[in-house]
Amino acid sequence: MQSQENIIREFYAAAEGRGTDTEKFVSMFSDDGYMRDIPSGTDFRGPAIGKSIADFARAFPDVHRELLSIYVVENVVVVELATRGTHEGALALPSGPLAPTGKSIDVPSCDVFHLENGKVASFHCYNAVSVMLQQLGVSGG
Repeated sequence: MQSQENIIREFYAAAEGRGTDTEKFVSMFSDDGYMRDIPSGTDFRGPAIGKSIADFARAFPDVHRELLSIYVVENVVVVELATRGTHEGALALPSGPLAPTGKSIDVPSCDVFHLENGKVASFHCYNAVSVMLQQLGVSGG
């Protein structure tokens, strides 16, 4: 059986830039697993999880998540990371799509996972969206 840390490393690898494998990414969730974007309060389930990751990869085709620290306690994995990339595609925002700016992002984040039987039961993504918006030049970010 894979270690909890290796499962999560594989999870992130499936969401890397031009190599994004949304099918694999979604398959790593349990049947009732979900992803929660903490800043927006949005939960994603099933195909919506894949759409969310694919949309972000289209906006930042070179997206890379540098895993800075990984903490594992039983079935809980906490990851401190930096999400980096270049804004080359439309980015969906609550105010409407943001046209490509060509600017780079380096967004601090912390992700909390609960795993069950080798699958992600919950993934809570605490990302500093305000930092990303400032880096993209969006006022009020």
